[in-house]
Amino acid sequence: MAQAPTNKNKAAMTLPKNTRFGKVALIGKLHSTASAQSVAVLQDIALFLQKSGCEVVLEKSTAEQMGLNNLPTLNLTEIGAQCQLGLVVGGDGSMLGIGRQLAPFGVPLIGINQGRLGFITDIALDQYASVLGPMLAGEYDADKRSLIAGKVMRDGKCIFEAMAMNDVVINRGSHSGMVEMRVEVGGHFVANQRADGLILSTPTGCSAYALSAGGPLLHPTIGGWVLVPIAPHTLSNRPIVLSDAEEVAIEIVAGKDASANFDMQSLAELNIGDRIVMTRSEHSVCFLHPKGWSYFDTLRKKLHWNEGGS
Repeated sequence: MAQAPTNKNKAAMTLPKNTRFGKVALIGKLHSTASAQSVAVLQDIALFLQKSGCEVVLEKSTAEQMGLNNLPTLNLTEIGAQCQLGLVVGGDGSMLGIGRQLAPFGVPLIGINQGRLGFITDIALDQYASVLGPMLAGEYDADKRSLIAGKVMRDGKCIFEAMAMNDVVINRGSHSGMVEMRVEVGGHFVANQRADGLILSTPTGCSAYALSAGGPLLHPTIGGWVLVPIAPHTLSNRPIVLSDAEEVAIEIVAGKDASANFDMQSLAELNIGDRIVMTRSEHSVCFLHPKGWSYFDTLRKKLHWNEGGS
């Protein structure tokens, strides 16, 4: 298996201006049902990339699901070791999964939105040709996103670990009452909370579950997290913004069938006494956006701000 580069060797994370990308990986919406339309979309984008002077490879699972055999294929580890750019065609969920897996390699990602919302896959499918051209020639804005590194400790041993780009969510069981959790930040006791659960969100994830649970938005450049209770028993338990430089630990004190979800894509079943320990990952994900991209433009468009007013 190829080794992930060290932080010192992550040249892709500090891309110089006017970089042209030699080898580009095309990654489709994984675990989706192939359709004639989705196959045609990937073929069109691959042809566009080739005409733009890029060597194109398909992510192996994408090629298998779509029945595409006209391009060389690589798995994600090989893509991380060999490619200068990943082009993800799908929704935000696809980008979250690919981002976590390619983060140790420092491969920058561009997202073409084939989903519903598109907070981080921000290029519209019907505009990809006009937008991608200048970006492939080096006209882009780079945007680094932090990750949470989490592990579940049981009797002093790590039984599960994963990364999250959006959030880590501790949930009560579907057929049980509230879960009681002891919260520590930087080794200091904060409180015991009884609630349906807790969300620890990155700035990227603040527009997802954390927002619907009453949390604030954080600009992606802020080195912080948001801790948001889900339906807390005590209404004075409110969301709080934390520094991501400190460890956050949540211990299960009481409650049945609790679980820890990482980006809602990795799941760990929890017992009473388990501790979920979360720190800022040494890795980050680099998104490339069209020149002039603004986080506020994204919020205004996706959250429908400025609508309905005079």
